[in-house]
Amino acid sequence: MLSPGANATTQMAVSYRTDLQQAEALLEFGPALAGPHVTATAQQQRGQTRRLDSDNGPANFHQVRLEQLQPDTPYVYRVKGTAGWSEWHQFHTAKQAFAPFTFLYLGDTQNGILSVASRTIRQALRSVARPALVVHAGDLVASRDELAHDDEWGEWNQAGGWAYAAIAQLTAAGNHEYLDTTLPDGSESRRLGPHFPAQFALPRNGAEGVPDTSYISDYQGVRFVVLDGTSALDLGTLDSQTRWLENALKSSRARWNIVVMHQPIYTCARPQDTEALKAAWKPLLDRYKVDLVLQGHDHCYSRLTHAQGRDARRKAQRAHQPIGPVYMVSVTGAKMYGVNERARTQPDRSAEDTQLFQTIAVERDRLSVRTYTADDRLYDAFDIQRDAKGNKFLHEPALRRVPERFCNQASGPDGLPCTARSK
Repeated sequence: MLSPGANATTQMAVSYRTDLQQAEALLEFGPALAGPHVTATAQQQRGQTRRLDSDNGPANFHQVRLEQLQPDTPYVYRVKGTAGWSEWHQFHTAKQAFAPFTFLYLGDTQNGILSVASRTIRQALRSVARPALVVHAGDLVASRDELAHDDEWGEWNQAGGWAYAAIAQLTAAGNHEYLDTTLPDGSESRRLGPHFPAQFALPRNGAEGVPDTSYISDYQGVRFVVLDGTSALDLGTLDSQTRWLENALKSSRARWNIVVMHQPIYTCARPQDTEALKAAWKPLLDRYKVDLVLQGHDHCYSRLTHAQGRDARRKAQRAHQPIGPVYMVSVTGAKMYGVNERARTQPDRSAEDTQLFQTIAVERDRLSVRTYTADDRLYDAFDIQRDAKGNKFLHEPALRRVPERFCNQASGPDGLPCTARSK
């Protein structure tokens, strides 16, 4: 598993899993060559190892952090296991200055990960030429269904396969990455499941009290700020994350600022928005002119520009009024929620009972966002365009999109029974 560092021009991190006989985290890496003699120029790097016991028995999870890499440079690496070395994987560090790139954004995988969600993930990887990153908005697994937790994480890794080892994965934690627990006084609480911090060697620059699931990663002119809504709502870290979020946005010198979180500010499925997060974080997202907020949790699709609804957005667009953050919710896996009463009029576009993936092309003065259904049809398309004064405007290109997808009582948009359940 490849993860971006705080500064992706010079930092990357690798995590991998072995049996207990491989007691040491050991990696070889070096410059990518056109010829086959990569071993001759490789050097060894050691890291940290932690043991994790699961239903499938004990395993060692290893993490190796690569520092002082050269910007805009291809590297190869392989990792050491009991029986020998893995195959060589190749990645490319970010450029020092701004340069265009494309990344993928995926909502919840969570259920039917290998059997159903993998199709969406693999279509996304096939449909986009050389994505630099894959952004996951949380609930990668369910942690509460019939499968053992370790098996779910096995399915998640298999769904992405070698691509997760070669393309940096920028992951947010969702509520299903947490496990229910009982405190000594008998009260119920949550704790982060052990697989998440073992699986992802993420930057250690997050909010106080949230070291494993909040972080900043700067990639080629974009600052990604990753928040943990579950910890904020249930574990008392809302204030510390709010202070940290403000500092992360205030200190940003990036051309674009994108926030990734699991629980949506504006919901497309639940009766109420996530009011505590909205009250604390939306003013900062507005004040510091965040461009995109990428979310999950609702198992439906929503692209929202104006809180007063799509009619208000059209009116503002005709008046050439600048926009604030664009809020998105998407879903990759099999679990579906029915949309709420607002979803047909508040978001610019929404959907239910639909698996989706997003491509986001980053340019100097434009973010081009395209949403595709799992069968590779264009579902939504919009650009955020910035003018010379820094004001941002929404542009919807004249591209052919499939009609909005909703269930009609018990019938789904594919003419089969609707799988979306009320939340």
